[in-house]
Amino acid sequence: MAQQIKEFQSIMPLENVPSVIQCGILSHEQMAKYKHHSVAMQEIQDRRNHVRIPGGLMLHQYANLYFHARNPMMYKLHNDAKRLSILRVSIEARHIEGAVIADRNASADFVQFLAIEQTHKLDLEAVYARNWTHPDDPIAYRRHKAQKCAEFLVPHRLPPEFITGAYVVNEVARNALLASGFSLPIQVEPDLFFH
Repeated sequence: MAQQIKEFQSIMPLENVPSVIQCGILSHEQMAKYKHHSVAMQEIQDRRNHVRIPGGLMLHQYANLYFHARNPMMYKLHNDAKRLSILRVSIEARHIEGAVIADRNASADFVQFLAIEQTHKLDLEAVYARNWTHPDDPIAYRRHKAQKCAEFLVPHRLPPEFITGAYVVNEVARNALLASGFSLPIQVEPDLFFH
């Protein structure tokens, strides 16, 4: 795995954290069995519902994480940052059987699904770039926007033991996360939430 990849990240509503502590990070299909708060956009979920991973499952059967949560999804959610956390996940999760990588948003046009050993094919400069705007080039903008949302996909669920900590936007969110029973390290990192 490329040295630049230090962890995987999951944008998680604070109110879902107690169930994540018990059950782990679940696939869309698994989450549907439980009461939960979703930050997913329905239009995107409708599209993801029809994607099959080559040689694998349907996309909604994978728990999805980002390489970097400071991405277009978080930008859309930044007004609700006080209700969110970014869960930090150990790169050791890469050893989970059946895990794959999407080199951009997994439902985007031209996405490539890669084996874990193929992380060298990710454009990590694009994935970890501070922004994805290209004012004079709409094609580069769309491509980079999708690349910022590169995904790490785990079949069905990511067990909670791979969660190593969390980021939050402020002390209020930190206290709310602590009150939910989260006992791992918590860092206040407003920039990750576009604050």
